[in-house]
Formats: sequence, structure tokens, C-alpha cells
Amino acid sequence: MRVLVLFSHPVESSYGAALHAKVLESLAAAGHEVDDCDLYAEGFDPVLSRHDRLTYHDVPDNRTLVEPYVQRLLNAEALVIVSPVWNFGFPAMLKGYFDRVWLPGVTFKMDDGILTPSLNHIRKVGAVLTYGAMRHRAWILGDPPRRIVKRVIRGQIRPLAPVMFMAHYDMNRSTDKTRTRFLDKVGTAMARF
Repeated sequence: MRVLVLFSHPVESSYGAALHAKVLESLAAAGHEVDDCDLYAEGFDPVLSRHDRLTYHDVPDNRTLVEPYVQRLLNAEALVIVSPVWNFGFPAMLKGYFDRVWLPGVTFKMDDGILTPSLNHIRKVGAVLTYGAMRHRAWILGDPPRRIVKRVIRGQIRPLAPVMFMAHYDMNRSTDKTRTRFLDKVGTAMARF
């Protein structure tokens, strides 16, 4: 399966980078064709410009400035997101990717105000996230990243496609033991993806 891995972390020596490496290694070992989209390393521009907003609904002109990223998404059969959660949301880099690449005519069609999802070629989604907060605090605040993965993204891919969500909560008080255990869990899950 062709798996697009979206990675968003600015520090190459971070625990997030270790998770990213584990995801890549495990998917490749399982025989998947992996497209590693490291947004920071690639210098992706997350800023939705005035031009981007003005052409947002102008299909297909709306994708001109991000065409390589659109093609990578359209070529994928599965998607895995590896990212920290900061202030109960995705980093601006990843949010900007969704704003600029998940466009009308790419991820959905809009006819007379009615939205029709169009990522039916995506057969699976996975998310590997880290949170500074404890799980119950994220839950109290609605856990927006979990909802985006399990509801918004799920709603735009093939109907009833499996969505895997893995999170290491309470990173502010994590230990070598909790990080190693989660890293191993991620490796096992990606080997079965």
C-alpha cells in the first residue's frame, strides 16, 4: 500500500522525530511503499496567503502553488500523521498543510453548497501524536486533534475505512519507560497497518 506519512516537528532530535523514524521503519518493513512528507525539512510554507484565499474555490487553479503536495495526497492509499499537539491543536505547520492542500476539487467537491468527500482512494488513516497534557484534561477541552482525525478526516476518506489513533499523553511528566513503551507500541501498530 502507498502510505503518505505527514510529519510535523521542527526538531530533528525530538521524541517526535524518534516516533517518525519508527513509523517509517515499521511501515517499510511491513512492505508498504512510504512517501515521507517531513513538512519542516521540506520547507513547506503553511501560510494561507491572500492569493490562496482568493483562489480557494477556483478549481483547478486553487492548487497551482501546492501541486506537488496535492499529487502526493492523490497518489496515497493510506495516510499516517505524526505530530505533537501544542495548545490542544496541531502545530501551525500541519494546520497550514491542511488549509493549503486539502482544497475544493482535491479532498472534496462543492456543488450548490453541498460538500461531497473525494478522498475515497484513502483506505486507512493513522495518527501518532504526543500531548503535554494528561488525557482527562484533553478530554475536558474536547481534544480537537482526536476529533479532527476521527471525525473530519474520517469523513473525507473511503466510507467505513479504519482510523487508528495513538497518543502519548502527559509528555510533560513522561519517563524513559513511558516513551519506550509507546515507541514499541507504535512500531507494533505500524507493522500491522
